[in-house]
Amino acid sequence: MARKTERFTESVIREMTRLIHHYHRADGINLAQGFPDFPAPAALKDAACAAIQHDTNQYAITWGAPALRRAIAVKMRRFSGLDFDPETEITVCCGATETMLSTMLALVDPGDEVIVLSPYYENYWPDAVLAGAMPRFVTLHEPDWRLDPAELRAAFGPKTKAIVVNTPNNPTGKVFDQVEMSLIAALCQEFDVVAITDEIYEHLVYAGQHIALATLPGMRDRTVTISGLSKTYSVTGWRVGWACASARLTDSIRKVHDFVSVGAPAPLQEAGATALGLPDEYYVELREGYRQRRAFLLDGLDQLGFRCYPPDGAYYIMTEIEQFGRGDDVAFARYLVKDLGVAVVPGSSFYPDPALGRTKVRFAYPKRLETLAKALDRLSGLRSW
Repeated sequence: MARKTERFTESVIREMTRLIHHYHRADGINLAQGFPDFPAPAALKDAACAAIQHDTNQYAITWGAPALRRAIAVKMRRFSGLDFDPETEITVCCGATETMLSTMLALVDPGDEVIVLSPYYENYWPDAVLAGAMPRFVTLHEPDWRLDPAELRAAFGPKTKAIVVNTPNNPTGKVFDQVEMSLIAALCQEFDVVAITDEIYEHLVYAGQHIALATLPGMRDRTVTISGLSKTYSVTGWRVGWACASARLTDSIRKVHDFVSVGAPAPLQEAGATALGLPDEYYVELREGYRQRRAFLLDGLDQLGFRCYPPDGAYYIMTEIEQFGRGDDVAFARYLVKDLGVAVVPGSSFYPDPALGRTKVRFAYPKRLETLAKALDRLSGLRSW
């Protein structure tokens, strides 16, 4: 086996999904993995079915169907004011996950360093390791997940090649503000570093404002902006994501993507073009629906004795659990899965040092209100301890 894989474990998020199925089959409530239990937009599903019926079933152009790349360019201009050439600056991949890996492989060499903000989505540092790089972690400090300017500066150095910025953030719901984003932009330019931004939750912001790093002065040509269909359009299983970057960076990303996956599913790309053209009302209703779910779950968890960190964006809630006295995060999460039929994610999976997350678990709330109510009812069993 390659030595680099010795550092990896099974994805903890996917492990919890597997365990809830193992113990409870169809009756388990999965608040671990972030996928909706409600339908995707009808227009999107209809477009996918129509594409299949019209025999759009063969390879699309490797870096993305033209209609989808054009739609991405229009959407980027519509929401961020950025202009990207769909012919030379947009690459469609198999989900934001493959987009991140292909970007890392394309831009990072063995011996380079990649800055990752912690807590983080668990794929980032393995992507850096697979590229031969060394991850350098910078802590986001509770309770508001503050970025310390001195600590961030100290992480940059002559070996720094890239920084991964996820805003809104998974797992914390942190939405980085103008001051923090400007600091990141300034350091990237000072140290000649590429920013790789994961903006998959860009339309799920409840407090503050989503800032695309590429819009800041000097950052357009040194930022790779990653997003996708999964979260905004409730199709996490479709695996359609993309990267928007300068032609120079895109050329490298496309070459790696070609050999990693060849291309994303052709009929789903055609449907994606339809999704990206949905009216403004869709995004307003999406955000308000998630705002309602957020408030409902926060209130319910608070009543059950959880100490929550209210998220400003995305659709996750980090909570403290030590007050329940049921062991560390892993023991607690396994108890919830096996005994109560509710899956959550142990907090230690989001930190380079597992000890930093031993008192935390993460709840995901892209669920119907009745699902969340059922989960809270099951969690009320905690009161009997």
